[in-house]
Amino acid sequence: MRTIETLGKLTGKTVLVRADLNVPLKDGVITDDGRVRAASKTLQTLRDSGAKIVLISHLGRPKGQVEEALSLRPVAERLGEVLGTTVDFVTATVGAEVTEAASKLQNGDVLLLENLRFNAAETSKDKAERAAFAQQLSTAVAADAFVLDGFGVVHRQQASVTELAEILPSAAGELVAAEVAVLEQLTTDAARPYTVVLGGSKVSDKLGVIDHLLERVDTLLIGGGMVFTFLAAKGYSVGASLLEEDQIPTVLEYLERAAANGVEIVLPTDIVVAEKFAADAAHETVAADKMTETAFGKAGMGLDIGPASAALFAEKIRASKTVFWNGPMGVFEMPAFAAGTRAVAKALTECAGLAVVGGGDSAAAVRLLGFADADFGHISTGGGASLEFLEGKQLPGLEGLK
Repeated sequence: MRTIETLGKLTGKTVLVRADLNVPLKDGVITDDGRVRAASKTLQTLRDSGAKIVLISHLGRPKGQVEEALSLRPVAERLGEVLGTTVDFVTATVGAEVTEAASKLQNGDVLLLENLRFNAAETSKDKAERAAFAQQLSTAVAADAFVLDGFGVVHRQQASVTELAEILPSAAGELVAAEVAVLEQLTTDAARPYTVVLGGSKVSDKLGVIDHLLERVDTLLIGGGMVFTFLAAKGYSVGASLLEEDQIPTVLEYLERAAANGVEIVLPTDIVVAEKFAADAAHETVAADKMTETAFGKAGMGLDIGPASAALFAEKIRASKTVFWNGPMGVFEMPAFAAGTRAVAKALTECAGLAVVGGGDSAAAVRLLGFADADFGHISTGGGASLEFLEGKQLPGLEGLK
């Protein structure tokens, strides 16, 4: 994979950088700046090299329409604070306004363009439309090179990911290179025992990664909403919990394959069952095979793994030399149902080997629960991209950099 060094001397050159600045916003305020901070390393390297930097990203899913609530303006302000410099911002992605702003850049300056997805061509399924938009982006700023540093989008075919790499000298940024190095270690050179912790809402989102990892790991710990399909496959009643009945046959097959391969699949032994999906809902902790034997009966829903399960999961994690975690154990945004996720996160900080938080909701959870990025071996910036990499898929953004 080509890296920034392969682009040669960049002093005075205009470099288009595709970052992933898709941060959560509330009333125009960034609530988690992890992706902003993650992008800063490559940007600082380019600034030190004397490049003129034009930064591009998406935010949310505006579907080709301008939505002021999804403007990247707050990101420019926060990025400037992180870099210790002014980050200029322009409310367009192409056109005369962009050209004028880019022409004023001095060596080491950073300019952030508006949300790429305000233009429908960015995510078009028509390659010709994407290519035309990529050419407009490049021409508007007179780009000399392209750096792909948005790991969270490398699994997408989008103008700013795949087509820009075809029309400009291109390379991976430091963030993408670091993400790939960690994920390659997880797939080809993981120290044993190797444990993967999977959670989140739907088991269907994780089928591919489970299928691929059954040949590669020692232990799979299953929590979150997806666990109820596993429990149902074992014949347990799960009440009103999230359940994908159509996936039960596949889950049964995975349980059989795991047993045949000597892979331990660990399911929760107890569940926190709530009366309803609400932060203040009445709740009880019961054995996993007795979820309907609460005051709520079949109307109760599981919203977290129980304390015994959390302790068991933590023990398995601490005993491992490699751990990958993707997906919370419960509804961590609600304090009453965050204990399982907190226990898993804490155990990862105590793992003596490589502990990787696989982006997405897991990354959001560790920050919300008060953990620092430095507490973990690696926090991925791309949950979906991480999972697809671990599934063994070819990711379009990375293929274009080979």
